[in-house]
Amino acid sequence: MIRTLIVDDDPDIARLHARYVDALAGFEVAGVLQRGGPVLAFLEEGDVDLILLDVHLPDMDGLQVLEDLRGSGYDTGVIMITASSERDTVHFAVGRGVDDYLVKPFSVTDFNHRLEAFRVSRIRSVAGSVPTLDQGDIDSMFRAGEPGSRAGAGGQAPAAAVDAPLPKGFSLPTVELVSHALREAARPGGPGDLSASEVSESCGISRVSARRYLEMMSGRGLAELRPKYGAPGRPEHRYRWIGE
Repeated sequence: MIRTLIVDDDPDIARLHARYVDALAGFEVAGVLQRGGPVLAFLEEGDVDLILLDVHLPDMDGLQVLEDLRGSGYDTGVIMITASSERDTVHFAVGRGVDDYLVKPFSVTDFNHRLEAFRVSRIRSVAGSVPTLDQGDIDSMFRAGEPGSRAGAGGQAPAAAVDAPLPKGFSLPTVELVSHALREAARPGGPGDLSASEVSESCGISRVSARRYLEMMSGRGLAELRPKYGAPGRPEHRYRWIGE
């Protein structure tokens, strides 16, 4: 279950979103808050996998909540759900590793698609660390067009996948940030490849988001995964730019 915290100052909208979440398979409402201040304390008290966060809150800006969240080391998934569509606001949110940005008003279908995309992204992120997936998780991956299921020899996606629309939950500005970091690393004198932690630091996004974008770009043939073997244990995953 993906435990979801709803943060919205409008109680009617918050209740509506809670009904949407409860109606989705694989999701449950962890709580509803109408102020930003209690968010960190709520996370400390219980497990939360996803926050649906409004920008305009009565006690503090939702972007400040996001900043405090990342500054405290939380990689909790965040989907901004707000009427604010200003470029600077969106850019700030993307830079702090939000998983999606949904502008009000929207349809319940769009809401459901965004949350389902988040669920699939989480399945993908843990798929390599668990021995088996249940049938529901497998079905979700195929319905979402899992890039790895169409990869050709060598693990790279067909060329057409490079120009395909981005999967749900990914944003073009963040793709450009990560691409720039990989290109700079590939320049003469650069390290050649980067880890998710290094991309996170370079781009100002969370390590979880960096890994998701690197995996997506690797599946589309834009980056090459290069395991680095050194100390005992799992190899470090590093990525090298191979796009044009």
